Amino acid sequence: MHEKQEIVICLGSSCFSRGNRLSMSIIKNFLKDNKLEEKFFFHGSRCFDRCEKGPILKIGDKIYEEVNPEELADLLKVSLKIR
Repeated sequence: MHEKQEIVICLGSSCFSRGNRLSMSIIKNFLKDNKLEEKFFFHGSRCFDRCEKGPILKIGDKIYEEVNPEELADLLKVSLKIR
């Protein structure tokens, strides 16, 4: 059995107020709609200490800065290798 790849969203106050509140539901829906819930472990974290570059999202070992909720679905498709 393969270990799930981790997706971590920053829930610190700066990132949360700058878009990650909306991004949380976008990611949950994306994983559900693409039947990826068994492959990815999605959860929140308090802070990545990059508040000035927020909102922050981490997929695997890669950290994405200034994540825009409007472009998040495209970022997920590319990062998660979805066609």
